[in-house]
Amino acid sequence: MTVYDIAARLPPIDVLRDRCKALAVLECVVDGGEPYYDYVRTWGADEAALMDNGSGDEWTVVFTADGAFIRVFDHESAMSPYRDPEHELWPGLLDGIPAVFRPQLEEPAFGDEEGRFVATAVLWRPAADDRWHAGEGIVFPAPRGPYDDTAPDGSDLLEILLDDVADRYVSFAEDYYERELDPTAVEHIVAHLPFTDLVVRALNPDATVAGLHDAVAAIGYPRAAA
Repeated sequence: MTVYDIAARLPPIDVLRDRCKALAVLECVVDGGEPYYDYVRTWGADEAALMDNGSGDEWTVVFTADGAFIRVFDHESAMSPYRDPEHELWPGLLDGIPAVFRPQLEEPAFGDEEGRFVATAVLWRPAADDRWHAGEGIVFPAPRGPYDDTAPDGSDLLEILLDDVADRYVSFAEDYYERELDPTAVEHIVAHLPFTDLVVRALNPDATVAGLHDAVAAIGYPRAAA
């Protein structure tokens, strides 16, 4: 899998935004600590979904008035700019990026200590476009060995956002949190159905709608009816 495979399978921007919000809400309910998946509605003038595994891997989806921009960084990728003494990006990574998304390359959160943009995969989709794009003509590094089946650019970190996101989150929670979640309750959140105590307690017996009100409201997910 590479960024080109991900680009062909990512959903439209509105669907992607809803999936990102659902992941952030699930994190609030299931864990309640520092979120693995988060959603920020005040990313400057934009909104952003974020993933940070705490081990150096991360992605951000920035939703702007012009469309959406995705930046991925896999710290173990052979395509990391840190492989190069000058911290140069992998050739082709940004080829063809529209001017409306170039301000994202100056975002401090995406840069190193000297302000240079750092990424191993980049995607974008203008608001009026019908598909996602990545840099043109990227030549990916060869596998590191016969058992290397990971994405060379870290784009597999975005697989959670593809179809069957509910099943993917159930598998993620079992592996990461060592918890077996009710798939029906996860699907309920992914579908953006009403946020109720019944659903919340199916995911976490210690959580309540009232206790999660502020966090869920900040994400912009539908709340339970009064």
